[in-house]
Amino acid sequence: MKNVKSVLSLLLAVVMIAGLLVGCGPSIEVPPVSTGSKESTPNQPAGTSGSEGPEATEPPVSELTFAPGTVLRMAVGYNSTKTGLFFDAETAGEGITLADGNTYRAGDLKPTWVEVENRLGMKFEDKYQGNSASKEFEYWKERLGEVDMVSGTAALLSENGEAGSLVNLAEYLDQMPNFKAYLEANPIVRMSITGNTDTGAIYFSPYFDGVNDIERMPLMRVDWVVKLLDGEGEFTASASKSLAAAVYEPYMPTTGKVTVDVVKADGSGVEQVTKDYDAAGNIIANMNAAGTLDGVAAVNMLRKYIDEAYGGYYGTTRSNLFVGQNAAWDADELVALLRCVVANPQTLNGTDSVQGLFSREDANNQRRVDMFRFAGTLFGVRGLESRQDYLYVGTDGTMKDARQDVDTYKAMERMHAMVEEGLISKSFIDGSEENSGTMLENDLGFMHYDYNQTQTILNDTKLQDGEKYMAVMVPVALWHDGTSDEGVYMRFTESWRSVKTDGWGISKAGVGSDQDKLNACLKLIDFAYSHEGQILMSYGPDSFIKTNDDGSYVTFNFNGEEWPEIADATYQELWEKAGGNYTNYARFYLGSTLSFVKSQAFEYQCTHEVGREGAGYISTAIALGTIKHPELAVTDNGWYTIVPTVLPTTSVENERINTFTELNDKFKQDKGNYNMLIDLIVNGYTFDPAIKDAESAAATVSDTWMGKQYLALKQDAWQRDLTYYDSLA
Repeated sequence: MKNVKSVLSLLLAVVMIAGLLVGCGPSIEVPPVSTGSKESTPNQPAGTSGSEGPEATEPPVSELTFAPGTVLRMAVGYNSTKTGLFFDAETAGEGITLADGNTYRAGDLKPTWVEVENRLGMKFEDKYQGNSASKEFEYWKERLGEVDMVSGTAALLSENGEAGSLVNLAEYLDQMPNFKAYLEANPIVRMSITGNTDTGAIYFSPYFDGVNDIERMPLMRVDWVVKLLDGEGEFTASASKSLAAAVYEPYMPTTGKVTVDVVKADGSGVEQVTKDYDAAGNIIANMNAAGTLDGVAAVNMLRKYIDEAYGGYYGTTRSNLFVGQNAAWDADELVALLRCVVANPQTLNGTDSVQGLFSREDANNQRRVDMFRFAGTLFGVRGLESRQDYLYVGTDGTMKDARQDVDTYKAMERMHAMVEEGLISKSFIDGSEENSGTMLENDLGFMHYDYNQTQTILNDTKLQDGEKYMAVMVPVALWHDGTSDEGVYMRFTESWRSVKTDGWGISKAGVGSDQDKLNACLKLIDFAYSHEGQILMSYGPDSFIKTNDDGSYVTFNFNGEEWPEIADATYQELWEKAGGNYTNYARFYLGSTLSFVKSQAFEYQCTHEVGREGAGYISTAIALGTIKHPELAVTDNGWYTIVPTVLPTTSVENERINTFTELNDKFKQDKGNYNMLIDLIVNGYTFDPAIKDAESAAATVSDTWMGKQYLALKQDAWQRDLTYYDSLA
């Protein structure tokens, strides 16, 4: 495989390690953002209006024209009736007045899309059914003549584009200068959305919810870790519970030494710490051998282990093993901590029960799958946070499938052992309605794996003074990246932002022979990738942005570039209406952040200070190289190449893959569907008599459920993608 082709910056999709901190992470050049207020006339080329501030270099004027007032029937949105282009009855009520001073009612366009109508001169008609991307497309699949634009997953849109149902955007790139420039600057992005490598066909507009930074991260109740682990002398408590019978067995070594790189406590550089198992033993082995332990004894055993295993490195601030800038925790140490947490409810929340790990919504499969994603991070398993299915690139450069790897099921066995010990929430096991907000508000839950901004906002809305819920460092695990026969103990995250798995396509049957409709659809997509389009699709209209007396934007420095500040009224309204959750506010009320390119500059301004602190630690670790991740590039070592969101399978190949019923149906990741990996975490090997251990699980997927055939088809497509990628150089 050829040398690394580093990815050039996405236009205004600002690289933001951890999605939050200014100036952290790699320095990447991006085109400057205009700081002026934009007022475009219908059909005016995006980005050609006058502005204050740095001059933006725009592509040539687009030749797309259409009749003013051309109506587009839009079956597009994010994943519910609340997240469409038009206000739903629940959100609007009897009428809702927003920070722009306008009142909106059910059925009205949201502000972002009113502005699109004003700037581009088109009109929108609501056809969105309020479904997830996959279900929305399936709803319209046999009725595409009734809509002009439709939401779908990248895979579904490419598959049906190849079948002739969707417009090939690549045929019109010369008329879409903003979109074309975006793709030319980023060949790996083009590779990720190409549906046919013979023709270069593109059947959907990609969505970027941030790019080239970490996505999900572990979050912990920091104050609980401090309460249990820090201080001189032994831990004491007036009451504690006995630990459940030990089921989880050591993952890390029980003897010898493991040396890992960590960021120095002050963030100034990198140093090495050693886990000395000869001196301290393995904490899980120690606890398991001790027999019955209560919470007090367990905490003191963990304290002693930290002192001895790390040679006093953490001093009396042992919590830093887990929550500090210089954290070095691993899966075994986490399980030991979870045992201490659930056995000390009286100390932590004054009740008889504390839950360990939980998911954001324990009844929602879309969120429950974060539990096996976290397992991949804990136990060094690739493919569980893939951009496409469960695929990843192996060290030999060929495509692999986590569902066919024995290590995947061994990781789920370890998670099931945690369930048996009571270390995973009862609501997750039962699939009940518990969510992260109530877990934190009621002091019930300790930790989950999720997005930083939306979850650390809960510090302000759900926690009390002195309580702290913060993102913490990615764990140390044994990763087989091909650089050592034995594997490497290091931090690695597969949760890396790239082209998202959803997008919008243009219906061939819908636009038909109507050139105005086709041009309007193409113009909308092209506008969204212009400078002003990206601001609008992230921030909403100018009335929600802070401006100077001359009408230009008030800006702030975000990762080395000037980005607009949100208006004071917008910030106040975001808290009043969405509890500080930027994503919900943007989607529910503004109509932005539904597709195309989302800058995280708006989100950054809404991030709680605790969110910035934890993400800052992670950002520094990534910048200093102590957390590794997939690359938005084709790398010499294929293991570090991110899997494209779409692979160019042909219509014949797609038809074949669609016949693999078990493979398709047993590993769903959306709401209301079944996932075998979650079943395995909760119930163990009880769902299929042919599957009784990790080996038989992997073999069943490969040999009985057509996994080998699936992987062969994906590998052929991957090879075509690589050939196509070479041609773009």
